[in-house]
Amino acid sequence: MKKPYLIAEIGVNFYDTARVENITPMEAAKKYVAAAKEAGLDAVKFQSYKADTIVSKNSPAYWDITKEPTPTQYGLFQKHDKFNKEDYAELAEYCRSIGIDFMSTPFDMASADYLDDMMNIYKISSSDLSNLPFIRHIAKKGKPIYLSVGASYISEVEEAVRVMKEEGCPEICLLHCVLSYPTKNSDANLNVIKTLKRIFPDVKIGYSDHTLPDETMTILTTAFLYGAEVIEKHFTLDKTLPGNDHYHAGDPEDFKKAIRNFERIIEISGSSEKTVFDCEKVPRREARRSLVLLRDMKAGEVIRECDIMAKRPGTGIGPKYTDIVIGRTVKQDLAEDTVLTWDMI
Repeated sequence: MKKPYLIAEIGVNFYDTARVENITPMEAAKKYVAAAKEAGLDAVKFQSYKADTIVSKNSPAYWDITKEPTPTQYGLFQKHDKFNKEDYAELAEYCRSIGIDFMSTPFDMASADYLDDMMNIYKISSSDLSNLPFIRHIAKKGKPIYLSVGASYISEVEEAVRVMKEEGCPEICLLHCVLSYPTKNSDANLNVIKTLKRIFPDVKIGYSDHTLPDETMTILTTAFLYGAEVIEKHFTLDKTLPGNDHYHAGDPEDFKKAIRNFERIIEISGSSEKTVFDCEKVPRREARRSLVLLRDMKAGEVIRECDIMAKRPGTGIGPKYTDIVIGRTVKQDLAEDTVLTWDMI
């Protein structure tokens, strides 16, 4: 059992931090990366898109507009599509320099192509699960693909997996995801992780989370217990910021809690072999029982049932041999409360 690969979904949250702190978006993005590294995450993930290529201009919002009031998808994406190839290249190099994996979800062919030199794993959004030409285009690049499967039927997931396999994708990870922002706890449906593991035993299974962080990070911990090998969650430096993803994101302290939970689970899970562990050897000897004399006995006397009782410690003849011991004689004088051993009878 090992810790899941943990991805901080920074997305475009850094734009809001740049605005409120009066710093450049690049400075804010690097600030997020550094915080994720310090919190112990394995990877950071951004989003590479242009409003003109991801959505038609009149597509309505599907998020909680009390938290993010922008009424159209196009309007929201326009606010956060300023980074280009050069900006992501700079971010990727910064990630390499501090030792954390760089990822960015492409939302068009152009970004999928220019990101190829920058990252080792492609992440594809749930929104593109049915975009099979796009999935095929990425699969041809010969790199692992992590695919979120929110808002889909198993038949659609099977289609996407088939396309990736046809193109020789070397590693596939399906991330259970609920495409609702935020996801209610009652809608998290973490049992789907087990379902995906059963239906797709030859690929990795993970979890992309959109629930509100809870104080003990129980939801991410449960996902790990259910078998998630990769876990992704939105990441923010300030959960009170207005904007698309801050209100359901985890901050560095949330992720640290989750990591401590993962480590504790690994620590307590240990070996699956049922055996006597080293820490049990002395307690096993002292807490088990042996046959013990209930009276003084002289050499040559026959041991009767009323002469013995099973008591601690377990250093002598075990109780399972009671029928063998009854009727035998003692070889020497023995005092009451003697723990019987085979050389005494």
